[in-house]
Amino acid sequence: MSGILPVRVMVQDVWDEILLELPSATSLRELKRQALEVTRVTRDPDGYLLKFRGAELFDESRSLADSGLVPNGAVIVLPRRRRPVR
Repeated sequence: MSGILPVRVMVQDVWDEILLELPSATSLRELKRQALEVTRVTRDPDGYLLKFRGAELFDESRSLADSGLVPNGAVIVLPRRRRPVR
């Protein structure tokens, strides 16, 4: 797969979905970083994980294409650790 891959990304901290159009060779780590930046989340990206179709994407060095993401596929960015409700 080559070219631009549109990806819908839900960032749980701000409960907002954004559309990113990235080259299919972009790493998952970069996708996460850009999603957090666009939604103005200032915490360390390493404190977040990515999920696609309910499964965690563990190897963030893999490209979007290598990870099996499809055009307009939905990815969620959520904190690695649950935060207590106050």
